[in-house]
Amino acid sequence: MRSLNFTSENSVTLLYCGTEFFPALIAAMDAAVAEVYLETYIFADDVMGEAIKAALKRAAARGCAVNVISDWLGTGRVQVGLLDAELQAAGVNHRAFNPWFHRGVARQHRKLCVVDRECAFVGGLNINNDLLDDSHPLVVLPAPRWDFAVRLRGPLVEIIHTEARAQWARLGKLPLMARLELFQELRSTQPVRSNQPVLAALVVRDNLRNRRTIQRAYLQALGGARKRVLMANPYFAPGHKFRKALAAAAARGVDVTLLIGVGQFPLQDSVAHSFYPKLLKSGVKLVEYRKTQLHAKVAVVDDNWATVGSSNCDGLSLFINHEANVVIKDAAFARQLRRQVEIAIADGVSIRLADYANIRWYKRVWYGFTYLVYRGIMRIVTLGDYA
Repeated sequence: MRSLNFTSENSVTLLYCGTEFFPALIAAMDAAVAEVYLETYIFADDVMGEAIKAALKRAAARGCAVNVISDWLGTGRVQVGLLDAELQAAGVNHRAFNPWFHRGVARQHRKLCVVDRECAFVGGLNINNDLLDDSHPLVVLPAPRWDFAVRLRGPLVEIIHTEARAQWARLGKLPLMARLELFQELRSTQPVRSNQPVLAALVVRDNLRNRRTIQRAYLQALGGARKRVLMANPYFAPGHKFRKALAAAAARGVDVTLLIGVGQFPLQDSVAHSFYPKLLKSGVKLVEYRKTQLHAKVAVVDDNWATVGSSNCDGLSLFINHEANVVIKDAAFARQLRRQVEIAIADGVSIRLADYANIRWYKRVWYGFTYLVYRGIMRIVTLGDYA
């Protein structure tokens, strides 16, 4: 497995939900003097979308180069067209990712921003109101969507900037030789060996040079876990290797707890339920979060390894979509994130093996059927990578 590209001397701030994330993002944009890169899956037409658009326009009016990528499917065909027209009219450059699936089924699922090559944000939050349902924007959630991002300063920002600039260039009219040169530039980045805090690395997934990097980062962390693993994810449907790594850690005596979001997509919940019996028998603890939408993709291992980002633990994120996570090796940050996950676990509902002992036969059949259908589709669209 390829080593992660860790850099030292980074400042990493955990941002909880939109309450902390959006003010920090807008403040950074308002302080921009040269350029802003922003990538998102959803750029909603709501109060938060308006606030972010206003900040982008203010930056462009000051003479900053502002480049925005939104996903055509995630943002919506009609909305992405309206967004493009409005931003371009204000001097903000905008590109839609993969309209009409011209580049296959992959989606731009990354959520990141880089300002002036000095400050960067990476996480799971889209540009939308976190009090409104992701799938049904007219539905008000009982509590803000549970999600995280990180604000970074330090050497890692330059690496994130390089990745954001490359993504922007790839979506433009780039000649073949220029694309090859860009590919070589990205491949030439070498790991920075250091033991100085705070160690952090950007881990991206695409369909060219980084097909399995995020899953490998997880597998390495799980393989090295000695005491405790806390993982939170909304759409839990990883392949066999991932599930085996979780079970193996629990078999070694590691305290493994999964916090899983439920209630948004019933079919997705059924696929996740198909994994529950084997995971529970292996010693993995399962907790369902039902308080509000869980959208965070975070994990903490042994209080010295943590990750925050956009990648779900499912076939789409691990094998198809463009994703971006940050891995942090810092005890103070890991403890801070662990405390947040523990609070959510306390608000969740623990699932026990006994809950499945007398489950009705048709539910058992339904869970198995949805998994088989899901696995079949994933194997087709991932060309066999999902297993």
